[in-house]
Amino acid sequence: MRGLFRAITLAGLAFSGVQTLWPGEGFNNDEVDTMIKLPAPNYEAKFDLNRALQERRSLREYRDTPLSLSEAAQLLWSAQGVTSLGGFRTVPSAGALYPLECYLVAGKVEGLAAGLYKYTPVKHTLTLTQPRDLRAELAAASLGQNWMTKAPAFIVISAVHERTASRYGERANRYIHMEVGHAAQNIALEAVALGLGAVDVGAFSDLEVKKILGLPAGEEPLCIVPVGRK
Repeated sequence: MRGLFRAITLAGLAFSGVQTLWPGEGFNNDEVDTMIKLPAPNYEAKFDLNRALQERRSLREYRDTPLSLSEAAQLLWSAQGVTSLGGFRTVPSAGALYPLECYLVAGKVEGLAAGLYKYTPVKHTLTLTQPRDLRAELAAASLGQNWMTKAPAFIVISAVHERTASRYGERANRYIHMEVGHAAQNIALEAVALGLGAVDVGAFSDLEVKKILGLPAGEEPLCIVPVGRK
């Protein structure tokens, strides 16, 4: 029964009516054509939480080896994956409004061409939005932190402020900042469990990063998380 519940959750929740798609999150024919279904999350991995907390460190040096697609999928799921038929996710969100968006900047990920991919939690899929390696551009926009380019992939977390502000007004700023911290910490702990390392980067030009990623109006970048093998 537990396995059936998980299968239902991942098998098409976006079209079941139990999860709202925000404006701009609907699926058009072009997006369906470019969707990449990710390997299902591994719910049964055995790694002690206290050990992950003990071993977590900010890693800025990486081996020159790619991430597997399963590892990338697990990291994305840890940040924003759907965990129930009600549409709840791996991180708490004020009013369950989920203002965060996650992008995978793939440089060296097995099974993926280099490029920018948007993660869709309700389908556990990626959609290619830019077919080129953006790591060097993002490192330059991050005040020239060139070490970032050695990571095989980045996860970028952005937020659509209005989703939360529509209910909570000015308090939305605090709630969104809390939420991005939850997501980034989940990525860090999941990375430890996978034998990887990660670090949060917040020192960057918001305007430059937004331009590089091609983010729409009302969506702002909050955190870049390079991740790679220790």
